[in-house]
Amino acid sequence: MAGITNIPKIPELRNRLLFTLLILVVYRLGSHVPIPGINGTVLTDLLKQAEGSLFGLINTFSGGAFGRMTIFGLNIMPYITASIILQLLGVVIPHLEQLQKEGELGRKKINQYTRYLTVLLTAAQGIGVSFWLRTMPSVVPDWGLLFVFTTMVSITAGTILLMWLGELITERGIGNGISLIIFFNIVSRLPSDFYDVLTLWQSGQLKFFTIIGLVIVVVAVIAGIVYMERSQRRIPVQYPSRTVGRKMYKGVKTHLPLRVNTSGVIPPIFASSLLAFPLSFLGVLKQDSPYIQFLRTALSPVSWEYNTLYAILIIFFTFFYTAVVFNPIDVAENLKRHGGYIPGVRPGKPTSDYIDRVLTRITSVGALYLTAVCILPSILVVSAGVNFWFGGTSVLIVVGVALDTAQQIEAHLLARSYDGFLGPKGPKMRGRRR
Repeated sequence: MAGITNIPKIPELRNRLLFTLLILVVYRLGSHVPIPGINGTVLTDLLKQAEGSLFGLINTFSGGAFGRMTIFGLNIMPYITASIILQLLGVVIPHLEQLQKEGELGRKKINQYTRYLTVLLTAAQGIGVSFWLRTMPSVVPDWGLLFVFTTMVSITAGTILLMWLGELITERGIGNGISLIIFFNIVSRLPSDFYDVLTLWQSGQLKFFTIIGLVIVVVAVIAGIVYMERSQRRIPVQYPSRTVGRKMYKGVKTHLPLRVNTSGVIPPIFASSLLAFPLSFLGVLKQDSPYIQFLRTALSPVSWEYNTLYAILIIFFTFFYTAVVFNPIDVAENLKRHGGYIPGVRPGKPTSDYIDRVLTRITSVGALYLTAVCILPSILVVSAGVNFWFGGTSVLIVVGVALDTAQQIEAHLLARSYDGFLGPKGPKMRGRRR
């Protein structure tokens, strides 16, 4: 653990970590500020009975803020939904497609559009939440237009503030602010979830061997996630000898690393956000309608409709996001420009086709891995009768974000000639071979 002790010695890294912790503390304080006009005790008791439903999943991602119905109740989900919509529209709208190719300037413009769309989506969802709260007995003693307006403004302001805090963590803190906020929300729920398990065990509702089995499943899932997240397919790349001035440089043999899961934790987060999005509008619709009842049943995480749709969305976003962040044509052009080539493959289009074939194969494996991790443990946990939501999606996000954050900290350490995150004799945070 000698590498960890070197963290305080780097002022920039130390300041980034302290700034990130400060923002997360501010966020946790804000997650306890309730929306005016709500009986929080009654709402908590009612949502406690729905821990195994989609409400439980949303409550987990919000760190319990949704169950308390605070200004951060919707968490960062509207921002993620807006990002998904704009990325999908970038495929069909030429203007957005052009902005995606303009580098930093285009990215800033797309981020601005994302913020505007986030405000609209959050305001609409805030109205839907106010009508949904109306259907719950004794939760809103004085429901009216003033409550609808107050709820919409409170939730919209909270989401905008949370979006800004996430961007601050990204720019001045450590890692991706949005992922860290979701990570922090899930981890903050662990003590209460463990307490619930102990309570069920002491009351006899949960057997000791069932708990042991769940622990084994969680450990196995974590080990599988760590293995797959570090797995890579390394394509050999050769750079020929070259002469610069009077100096002769020998040829270099290196590799092009392709991660099995290039998209990371983005597909499950995107899929969960899209499935949670319609939930806030169900309260506006007629509650005794058979179609609304069917939607509520279908959106339950234990239903086969939800799991089927969830799997399809995860597979889709795995391929979609991989295509967004990794372009084989650009990689082939860069290799050709610098004189590099893949042994046995001609430069140019044959190289891009070869990389595309390899990337498609390993992405297929990555998509199946993400689907299995996100769905199977959740089904096992629910079938065991555990009254909380900590399925494979939560484990994947926690482990994936923890690995990425540790890798970024190690990059800061190695850039300043310090030992890695695990010390001089420990392994480096790098990918595994195939």
